[in-house]
Amino acid sequence: MPLIQTNVIEGGAVYGVQQVSYTVDGVSGKDYAAALTAATMKEAVAIESATTAYTDVVRERERKIDDLSQVMAALTEAQSKLPIKNVDSSDSATVNNAAWVNSTAKKYGITLVFKENTADMTRGNLYKGQNDIEYALDTEDNNLQQDMVSLQGLISKRDNAYSTASSIVEKATGTADSTIRNIV
Repeated sequence: MPLIQTNVIEGGAVYGVQQVSYTVDGVSGKDYAAALTAATMKEAVAIESATTAYTDVVRERERKIDDLSQVMAALTEAQSKLPIKNVDSSDSATVNNAAWVNSTAKKYGITLVFKENTADMTRGNLYKGQNDIEYALDTEDNNLQQDMVSLQGLISKRDNAYSTASSIVEKATGTADSTIRNIV
């Protein structure tokens, strides 16, 4: 059975030409234009739902980047307090908001090594922590860029679906208007 069915309209001959209507198989009570419009609108709504979910993912990535940037700033500030002369890897500096910095880093799978029961980190551990955070930031930034491209693609597909549905309705209305003008 074909997807689009041609139906002869009984008693619908105009100037000797038999009139027909078109229906879509599996969509009762809808002509071709209405069924196509409904299908296109369903696609647009489904894409809109995916767009919302993707937007949430992008926001979460942005939040993670912001959190990690704040952790990096705290580590950089602590590093700036280290003496420049007589560089020794056992030098240490106090990290402001150490509990928050540590818990935020752990939240994103990064382990920072503090001196036991203090807010101090050695020079070597500060550098390692900064490198780990920088790697995580680069990774998240790359993922965010990919997500933004995907999100833009979804938005474009959604807009195209709405535009297609609108175009179908407009063409169907134009065809009906033209047919009526030609009959009169």
